[in-house]
Amino acid sequence: MSDDLWDVVVVGAGPAGACAALGALRASAGLRVLLLDRADFPRDKSCGDGIAPHVLDALATVGATDAVAGWTPLRHLELARGDTRVAGPMRREVYVVPREVFDARLVEHAVAAGAVLQKRRVRGVDVRGDRVVLDDELSARVVVGADGVHSVLRPHLLGDDREPRAIAIRGYAPTAEARRGTQVIRYGPRAQPAYAWAFDRGDGMSNVGYGELLPGPSRGPVPSRALLLEQLEELLPGTVPDGRDWKGHHLPLSGWRWKQPDGRVLLVGDAAALVNPMTGEGIYYAVATGLSAGRTAARFLASGDSGRAGAEHRRAVRGLLGRHLKHTWTAARLARLPAVVDAGIRAAGRDRHAFDSLVELGLGDGRIGPRLASGLARQLPRSFHPSRHDLEEPHADPVRP
Repeated sequence: MSDDLWDVVVVGAGPAGACAALGALRASAGLRVLLLDRADFPRDKSCGDGIAPHVLDALATVGATDAVAGWTPLRHLELARGDTRVAGPMRREVYVVPREVFDARLVEHAVAAGAVLQKRRVRGVDVRGDRVVLDDELSARVVVGADGVHSVLRPHLLGDDREPRAIAIRGYAPTAEARRGTQVIRYGPRAQPAYAWAFDRGDGMSNVGYGELLPGPSRGPVPSRALLLEQLEELLPGTVPDGRDWKGHHLPLSGWRWKQPDGRVLLVGDAAALVNPMTGEGIYYAVATGLSAGRTAARFLASGDSGRAGAEHRRAVRGLLGRHLKHTWTAARLARLPAVVDAGIRAAGRDRHAFDSLVELGLGDGRIGPRLASGLARQLPRSFHPSRHDLEEPHADPVRP
């Protein structure tokens, strides 16, 4: 093992990892920060490419809002399931920026702040006293796990922890004239939430795709690539024949509770299973938790007690996202019932406040407030009575927040 000891090693250089490095170095410019990724940048990443306003709020605190520079903001959103539809302007603008561009720009910010970027695939992690050792070669006082849905670090901390997942496929296709300047989401007939999307990038192309909840163990086969593309074409006709760069990916969905053990290894973004279970949005969670982890690491390194970083990271993320995650989990469970999806769309069409609340719930930091809840209730059929099973938490976690 090398005797070279880093202050912080970040495993994964996507938005969560780059922001963890950036957050640490903005908090303490003298730290030795190593940023690892198995890929060279720029690199493509399967994603909806949506950059919510909450992302830019977070990036503004570290001077990195230029990650969306040169891309056209959008304000218009359409939601539909069958003939039930609502469309209108969002309260705040969003961006659609290819991850090949967005991620590379954040890495550039991290490197400019002082991070050392290396190409490396991490395969093993071991906590040894006052340090964390990676692959028996690298050691750090604090390690940030930002290595995505197939994280190496997460199983080390949490064991065989199986969060619910969704599967999606993404491509790029010419923007249809009727969908210029718009984010379109159309829910399909399969087990909810299942939807297709088309997000105009503003350059003549749209990010298009389809995703759905994966069945639990022993509940059925995993949807095939052909089925995902078939559903996309059914919901957004004409999209698939002209599409290109198709990539599939899994999404680890957030649950009712969020887990982060004590110690020197901090989990962020997809590696922490922080993905909105209602919409699949994950970039805001990645950026916000990455910045938080970096700042936490810097603070506890300065105090000389970096072994407490995990407990503080858990407290900080629960303070930032705890209530929101409970509301998104509740909304996602209810949205498995088509009647609730229809009621939500109708409520949003009748009440501007409900529309804005639904957008916030899906993008970053929203709650199911009284207006949205009462609007949903009014739009539900009188015969609607969800069963206890509809609201049961999958893969229940006995650890209390």
